[in-house]
Amino acid sequence: MIKIRRALLSVSDKTGLAEFGSSLSRLGVELISTGGTHKTLQDAGVNVAYVSEVTGFPEILEGRVKSLHPKIHAGILARRDKEEHLKQLDELGIGTIDLVVVNLYPFEATVAKPDVTMEEAIENIDIGGPTLIRAAAKNHAGVAVVVDPSDYAKIIQLLKTEGGLTDEFCRDLALKAFRHTARYDALIARFLGQDAAFPETLTLPWDKVADLRYGENPHQKAAFYQEPGHGPYTLAAAKQLHGKELSFNNINDTNGALELLKEFTNPTVVASKHTNPCGVASADDLATAFRLAYEGDPVSIFGGIIAVNRVVDAETAKQMSEIFLEVVVAPGFTAEALEILTVKPNIRLLQIEGLDEACGAKQKPWWDYKRVAGGLLVQAVDLGDLDPDKLQVVTKVTPTPQQLESMLFGWKVVKHVKSNAIVLASGTRTVGVGAGQMNRITAAELAIAGATDKAQGGVIASDAFFPFDDVVKAVAKAGVKAIIQPGGSVRDQDSIDAANEHGIAMVFTGVRHFKH
Repeated sequence: MIKIRRALLSVSDKTGLAEFGSSLSRLGVELISTGGTHKTLQDAGVNVAYVSEVTGFPEILEGRVKSLHPKIHAGILARRDKEEHLKQLDELGIGTIDLVVVNLYPFEATVAKPDVTMEEAIENIDIGGPTLIRAAAKNHAGVAVVVDPSDYAKIIQLLKTEGGLTDEFCRDLALKAFRHTARYDALIARFLGQDAAFPETLTLPWDKVADLRYGENPHQKAAFYQEPGHGPYTLAAAKQLHGKELSFNNINDTNGALELLKEFTNPTVVASKHTNPCGVASADDLATAFRLAYEGDPVSIFGGIIAVNRVVDAETAKQMSEIFLEVVVAPGFTAEALEILTVKPNIRLLQIEGLDEACGAKQKPWWDYKRVAGGLLVQAVDLGDLDPDKLQVVTKVTPTPQQLESMLFGWKVVKHVKSNAIVLASGTRTVGVGAGQMNRITAAELAIAGATDKAQGGVIASDAFFPFDDVVKAVAKAGVKAIIQPGGSVRDQDSIDAANEHGIAMVFTGVRHFKH
């Protein structure tokens, strides 16, 4: 049990500070403080000493040096179980400090500003704070360290009821403290090294959003973390308006639908199942887009995920309510739409404000991480921008403007389908999707089978080149009239010849979209 007789408080986040300081003072704890923390406590009528009164040394270098002094750090680091440590403190007139309450300069908020300068960022790198935190956390056998205002109430409660803080609680506080400084340093390293793609040592800050009921399967434990500073249009920023809590699979599947949705500016609906799109459509209005996406695969959409880039209206909500859906994510819902959809108690309704404006906008480059046993694969995310003017027509037949529009639509979709992938589109809707196959012809056959007679006059998009002409022959038999693919196979000419033989237009993009 650690008795708290003397405490040092120096915080950037003043949440709950006055009440906490007052409570400590009423319990007979001597308080030491710095700068704005000292002023806040004094203004609240709390008896608190300024750190310079303890050290006998003034604050210097425009506040860069305040608490970096032996009379502070010796009081924190002295081991209470070592007589020689305590004797040295006594000889030097240094009192022990039993509680260190510190949180750090707002570096994360500072560098999140679009116009932040390097000088401003550097001045918001805290030095004294992490030093105090790490010293107290190291000596947690005799010192309690607090970095989170949410712990204030429990500390006061324990001091009132138990007369001190338990060893186990102080160990937990120390663990939180080390994680706090590690995250802080990781944010600094990420900012200063933002132009270095692959550093020799990779440190990544992640913040827990929620514990999940289980992972992909009920016997797997799971949690959801977000990457700081990644932006407001991610699933981590979504507000849940209705329904059961999100599961691991809900989050993973919805993320896939959301990232595909961001490709489109027109009213668009993405229906997704197990991270693959099963129906995608763009139209003049959301209700029409939903109907077309549903018709793209009315079987797979059951129990699926829906992502839309317009506010859900009553007409669209009525269609949604007629089938079982796990999640609907949108920039918003009208009152009538909410009334219709919330009749179902379990459907998860997620709102991401501004999603409609983010869709179709140029995305900021970021990193994609894939965990492997014993390691981590890191790559730039596949933004895959395509200039329609740079498409290479390789066949005798040139695609019509309508076919070209459909090709580009299918190309955006196939980028988000697990490889090997073939997307069959008619206009600006999918009619068949072949995903995650070990060979390309099977993916094509699945897309054709799903499309049935809707393949007639349609186009296909392939995420990678054709190693043989079998895909061209298969889709020609189904009535496909245009193909978009990367090209680059040593046997490209075989596929070009087959397309010419069947009067099919084919274009090469020069870009591959493998997704594993």
